[in-house]
Amino acid sequence: MQSYLAGFGLGLSLIVAIGAQNAFVLRQGLRREHVFWICLVCALSDAVLIAAGVTGFGALAARIGWLEPVMTWGGAAFLLVYGALAFRNAWRGGEVLEAAGQGGQSLGRALATCLLLTWGNPHVYLDTLVLMGAVSAPYDKAGFAAGGMSASLVFFFSLGYGARLLAPLFAKPLAWRVLDILVGLVMWSVAFSLLRGQL
Repeated sequence: MQSYLAGFGLGLSLIVAIGAQNAFVLRQGLRREHVFWICLVCALSDAVLIAAGVTGFGALAARIGWLEPVMTWGGAAFLLVYGALAFRNAWRGGEVLEAAGQGGQSLGRALATCLLLTWGNPHVYLDTLVLMGAVSAPYDKAGFAAGGMSASLVFFFSLGYGARLLAPLFAKPLAWRVLDILVGLVMWSVAFSLLRGQL
């Protein structure tokens, strides 16, 4: 139980920071588009990465010198494009709200975006493969991994379905514009922080 709680606490502390993936889950929750599948993909992705980190993949990844720069530049490029799209949606205003009501994004496109935001983010590898892998050393690995996976599952489903509580606020087009601007700022700030480390 001690290992489980340690994994749960660390996993939750790493996930709660607002980032590109969380902003996307929140947006999907507000739009009520494919919420279950988006949350499930996020939780399963974390589970795979946590399991890999706890079983020692982090040490192997640290030895592959070219992996981190490639993931960093690729992730930054994707975040810059996605952020620009969010700013474009904010500029268009009411069209975004109307599309949200119609459920305009296909499941395949939503899942593709979710997978790119998850697996294309270098920070996720540092958090799960390296950090959780290193911290798990003194604990029972199965219990620690289970705790981290549980934290991810609880967080993403709470964020995705809890977003509905904000639905009355987002009945107004202005609220969607503000959300899109915030999403764009988050995406670009993460991208620039990644690039700053490479320049």
